[in-house]
Amino acid sequence: MEEVYFAGGCLWGVQEFMRHVPGVVETEAGRANGSSTATNTPYDGYAECVRTVFDPSLVTLEQLIGYFFEIIDPHSINKQGDDIGEKYRTGIYSQNAQHLESAKQFIANRKDSEQIAVEVISLNNYVKSDPEHQDRLTLHPNDYCHIPLDLLHKYKQ
Repeated sequence: MEEVYFAGGCLWGVQEFMRHVPGVVETEAGRANGSSTATNTPYDGYAECVRTVFDPSLVTLEQLIGYFFEIIDPHSINKQGDDIGEKYRTGIYSQNAQHLESAKQFIANRKDSEQIAVEVISLNNYVKSDPEHQDRLTLHPNDYCHIPLDLLHKYKQ
């Protein structure tokens, strides 16, 4: 198993989408690359993200990044849908250097690569979100989500 962290605006929708992608075996709502370690503190530079554990024999990282790009506006800076602020920035994080290189190559191969605002950097700090944020849209399907419903339920069975 391998893991990568996707930041795509509000983590509720990102988690709900990614957990249904074939080959994804586990997801966890959290925060990436901030400065504090407590879950009940201000965001302190963190990006809302989803830890995504996947089986590379069933789905490649490049495929996962492609799916991720379906649910974000990759040109937007610190904003996805109605969610605005640094914590809603888009990013791909990993402690695996090959993952980061693959993500950079994926972006470089796009025709709009010069306009892409998705940060691709090493995961330096991760904090799991509080329990009420885990699987939020599974438990409360009518909560707000910036991802269009047709995309949100694309892989749901």
